[in-house]
Amino acid sequence: MKMIVMRSGLRAIVAGAFVTATLALAGCGGSSANGSDNGKLDVVTSFYPLEFIARTVGGDAVNVTTLTAPGVEPHDLELTPKQVGSIATAKLVVYEKDLQPAVDEAVDQNAEDAGFDISPAAQLEATGADFEEHSDGIKPAAHKENALDPHFWLDPVRYGEVVKAVEEKLVSLDGANATGYHERAKALLGQISKLDTEYKTGLADCKLNTFVTSHEAFAYLAKRYGLTMVGIAGFAPDAEPTPSRIKEVQDIVKAQDVTTIFYEELVSPKVAETIANDVGVKTAVLSPIEGLSDANSKETYLTLMQQNLQELRTANGCK
Repeated sequence: MKMIVMRSGLRAIVAGAFVTATLALAGCGGSSANGSDNGKLDVVTSFYPLEFIARTVGGDAVNVTTLTAPGVEPHDLELTPKQVGSIATAKLVVYEKDLQPAVDEAVDQNAEDAGFDISPAAQLEATGADFEEHSDGIKPAAHKENALDPHFWLDPVRYGEVVKAVEEKLVSLDGANATGYHERAKALLGQISKLDTEYKTGLADCKLNTFVTSHEAFAYLAKRYGLTMVGIAGFAPDAEPTPSRIKEVQDIVKAQDVTTIFYEELVSPKVAETIANDVGVKTAVLSPIEGLSDANSKETYLTLMQQNLQELRTANGCK
């Protein structure tokens, strides 16, 4: 996976100094065993899908801080010294290893015991959805079959497994509030199960099975519900596709009578709009739900997934 994470020696020195100072203050303060002055469990999450789980399952028993602010593309996250400090003092850091290298580094250096990688629970696979462009500009994109797909949350079933894992982790750290964690997790899992059923029935009978997206985030969703995803870019949403890749996508759109080119909120729609204009089809938003933006700040994982379902049904002519 190609990721852009800028670092410098100076930033590392500043971050290290900040964390040292933060830990020293924490040792002298009056925080509770949960790491918070108000007795709640301090939880840091790396990006929105994990923040939603922690806030929903944790409820009023946790303080949740997320590292990826609204409007920031998660793949390109850089951490401030303050954020590194929050990681160092948290009782639990929920993240997905290898998705955001800056978070991996901060956890390894400052929160090894508190870090909780959800990747095993998500059971990531090499879906073949990532690809690299050939430099000769003639050969089509070649898929990297061994690249693990990080976008587990777009498959409700996998997302539910991560909910269970976070529930168990919260209970292990804060047994006094176990009943609340179990109750809230059960309610969320019920909503996710309902969402899975809606996708199964909603996509069961469609005129088209292929959909085209700005980057290949939807392989797990496509596999779960019998669809075929075609991405303009691979796992990196802001990668610039080569002319050969654009032509390859245009040929698929024409051959399969695709009606819509999907783009996402946090990345420029320019390439998707250009392809759509060239082949005479529509554009629409299909959210990878990697983070919220100003436009959808009132939405949740559940509502955005429902919106995605409706967009897919409309684009693919589902009954």
